[in-house]
Amino acid sequence: MITSKSNALIKRIRSLSDKKFRDEFGLFVVEGVKSVNEAINSSLEVSVIVGTEKGLSAISSGGEKIEQVSEEVFLSISGEKSPQGVLAVVNKPKAISPFSGNRAILLDGVSDPANVGAIIRTAAAVGITGVFAVGSCADPFSPKSVRASMGGIFKINYRETEYSKISEEIGLPLIVADMGGENIFNFSVPEKFCLVIGNEGKGVSQTLKSNADYTVSIPMENGVESLNAAVSAGILMYLLKNS
Repeated sequence: MITSKSNALIKRIRSLSDKKFRDEFGLFVVEGVKSVNEAINSSLEVSVIVGTEKGLSAISSGGEKIEQVSEEVFLSISGEKSPQGVLAVVNKPKAISPFSGNRAILLDGVSDPANVGAIIRTAAAVGITGVFAVGSCADPFSPKSVRASMGGIFKINYRETEYSKISEEIGLPLIVADMGGENIFNFSVPEKFCLVIGNEGKGVSQTLKSNADYTVSIPMENGVESLNAAVSAGILMYLLKNS
C-alpha cells in the first residue's frame, strides 16, 4: 500500500491536472467507480488503477495494474468533492488520420471545459465520433471536461487541427452555427457535414464563417439572443441527425 504523498506515482498523478504534463506523458485521469469501469471496458489502455481498499472493491478490473493507497493519499490526488476512492490513469488515444466518417463536429475556440465535455457527451450519444478542435479550445482530457463527458471521451475520436488544415483533415462540408444563419427547422441537411460550434463569447471565427458551406441558426423568442454553446450544439446535432 502506498502511504506517502511523495511517492513517484502519486506525484505523477497530481501533475496530470496540468495540460502540459498530460501532453508530455500522453496520459489523463478519470475518477469514480462508473468512469473507471468505463475506462476498463473502453478501447483505451489503462496505465494504472489507484484507489483505497473500499474504492478498489467496487470496480471490475480486467487485469490492469492496481495500486492501493491510504485514504489520506487518495484525497491528495482526488479532484472530486465527494471522492469514491478510485481513479484510473489512462493513455490518451491516438488520433485516427485521415478521418473517414460522414459526420463530425468542429469546436472553434470553445473555452469552457464543461462545455467541451458536454458536447463530447452529446456527440457520442448522437453517434458522431469525429470531434475536432481548432483555436484555443479547452482540453477535453482535463478533469472537468472528462467529468462532463460522462464517458463520452471513450467513445469519440478527438484530434486538434489548424485552420489551414481543416479541409484536408476533415474533408466535409462545414455547417456553421451562427445567429445570422438559416433557420435550422427549414434547413435541408446534406448527407455529409461537419458542424462548427464557436467560442462562448465570440462565436465562430471569421475564418470559418468565410469558408462555411452552410450557416444555420436556432430560432429564439422572448428577446433571448443566444444559448449556451453545449446546449446549442446538442439541439443542432439532434436536429441534423433526425432531419
